[in-house]
Amino acid sequence: MTSLALADLLTALSLATDLGAGLPLETSLRTCRIATHLGARLGLTGGALGAVYYAGLLRHLGCTAWAHEAAALVGDDHDLIRTFEGVDAGRRTAVAGRALGRLARGAPVGRRARAVVAALTHPGAGQRLIAAQCAQAEAFADDLGLAAETRTALAQMYERPDGRGGPRGLRGDAIAPAATLVHAAQVIEALHRHHGRETTLAELRRRRGGQLAREICDLAIADAGAVWTIVEAPAALEAALASEPAPRLTVAVERLADVALAFARFADLKTPATVGHSPEVARVAVAAAHHGGWASDEIERLRCAALLHDLGAVSVSNQVWDHRGPLGAAAWEQVRLHAYHTERILARSSVTAPLASIAGAHHERLDGGGYHRGARGDALPRAARLLAAADAYVAMGERRAHRDAHADRAGELLADAAAGRLCRDAVALLLAASGHGRSRAALPAGLTEREAEVLGLLARGLVSKEIAGELGIAPRTVKHHIEHIYEKTGVSTRAAAALFAARHDLVAAG
Repeated sequence: MTSLALADLLTALSLATDLGAGLPLETSLRTCRIATHLGARLGLTGGALGAVYYAGLLRHLGCTAWAHEAAALVGDDHDLIRTFEGVDAGRRTAVAGRALGRLARGAPVGRRARAVVAALTHPGAGQRLIAAQCAQAEAFADDLGLAAETRTALAQMYERPDGRGGPRGLRGDAIAPAATLVHAAQVIEALHRHHGRETTLAELRRRRGGQLAREICDLAIADAGAVWTIVEAPAALEAALASEPAPRLTVAVERLADVALAFARFADLKTPATVGHSPEVARVAVAAAHHGGWASDEIERLRCAALLHDLGAVSVSNQVWDHRGPLGAAAWEQVRLHAYHTERILARSSVTAPLASIAGAHHERLDGGGYHRGARGDALPRAARLLAAADAYVAMGERRAHRDAHADRAGELLADAAAGRLCRDAVALLLAASGHGRSRAALPAGLTEREAEVLGLLARGLVSKEIAGELGIAPRTVKHHIEHIYEKTGVSTRAAAALFAARHDLVAAG
């Protein structure tokens, strides 16, 4: 086999983007099918319809871009997206009603009040979220090698015909047809899921020509029976695969790692503490496998599994990942389930199914004390054992919300091996292969070495004073470095800086 069906791969991986947005699994699959059906009815074919299909499938590919900031604002990034999905943001009363009726609904009264007040008194937050999501989705679609039409649709997926959308406030014909279709499809899917058929039809009539394009609303209303069949179909993944328009896209087998890298960055950007984590895990794991003389096909499976091992981490709210104290039992269950989600997502595609048992076992331990299965000893293949050691090694070198980076990673890894938690052979291979530092290639955008260091720490969520302390320089000097970084890279927010750092491999462990 020299090529893989791209839809087979991305329909499964779209499930991770649903989890990242805190939405039910297969939300993106239903959105994709609605948009593609309506696009075909409007006469789109070929690449134009393909852009609708892939933009609908990947519309949540940017949902990790502003998760850290969203959680800092209201406490729970998933809750923020769920609260306002499908709302007509052009109506202030609708936005206020959603905030008062749904935001932080299960939280204690005081926390809920703070979240609602924060949402309603920071009207620019929605535009910043939109801008970050669109920029990240467009960038990762480029990394995946998708067509310019698809990338444009993702960049414009929150624009509105009346010009009240974002991030650029485009209106009417200035918005790509694929973007208008995807926008309408996600609204239809959300309205139907929350309110049912009749309310969806009523809202389409009301939003016609404002939030949504007239022609699309008229078609969806006239063809409502077919739309309900799509939305209510039980086998969304299989139906989405079957509905890919011709010509069907493929990706060379050797590019599977490139696709995995794009989704690794998507997962790692969930929280500043993990920016660059998965590519670094893949690097050290592959280096160890090469050191051990493993066969090339096994090394490539390990590489892809390592890149995708934390895909399920996006299922956990930043309220948990960014928590500075001990986690309660409920939060720990969410954390333990992220490995399960990784395994189940990868198992849904024939392309990634061989990686599922490796990637999903990255927190397993030989003594049965790991998760999510509590597997022991011989139940874990050697690739899974090496991945577990590599993940532990890299994570120990990263500062997390609840702890500082570990000072002696090698010593702690050896202690875990001696105690029977990690595989002795895997640890020995990894430490032998990691004995030398990594040389850095030429830096992008004309960044200096110091600016690259500052950028890496900024991407991890450190503020100027903390960066100054880490590097032993004055806060004013850090401020000047950040100004130069923003100017050189063309970004203006931490989220955009983190995306730039991740795409250019400027955030490594250690």
